[in-house]
Amino acid sequence: MARWFNTAGPCKADIHYMLSPLGRLPQLQRVIDQQGYFVLHAPRQTGKTTAMLSLAKSLTESGQYSAIMVSVEVGAAFTDNSDAAELAILSAWRGAAQFRLPQELQPPPWPEAPPGRRIGAALSAWAQHSPRPLVIFIDEIDSLQGEVLLSVLRQLRDGYPNRP
Repeated sequence: MARWFNTAGPCKADIHYMLSPLGRLPQLQRVIDQQGYFVLHAPRQTGKTTAMLSLAKSLTESGQYSAIMVSVEVGAAFTDNSDAAELAILSAWRGAAQFRLPQELQPPPWPEAPPGRRIGAALSAWAQHSPRPLVIFIDEIDSLQGEVLLSVLRQLRDGYPNRP
């Protein structure tokens, strides 16, 4: 099959010309092993999503982690309604997990939680349910604005010290 250059989204090694996404981020494995968190910041179309997808797949296939790349972009449509944004984001995350993870690593049903706590509660339940340490790569956080962005970021920060 012929290969081509792709600038329209995540690259696939079997059909696109590309550099190894894992080779471009050699220190990330150490940060993950140390249970740290980090930010990948780079211009558009430089391979961030491709790198996160590749790294999540590699970590999961290693048998050491349950790793997935999820997006919060669907929440951007609800700029003034963080309740609706949370529900859309969690629905998208469930879909990503069903597509990218084997059944035994998929999240449990999301627990009941009040608005403004749903994402934190979902991640906590998933981490506790997972048979392996859970690694989440969150893409498109910069697509969120206002109260939705603050709600998501604060839930992530609030849950960080209590992760298993």
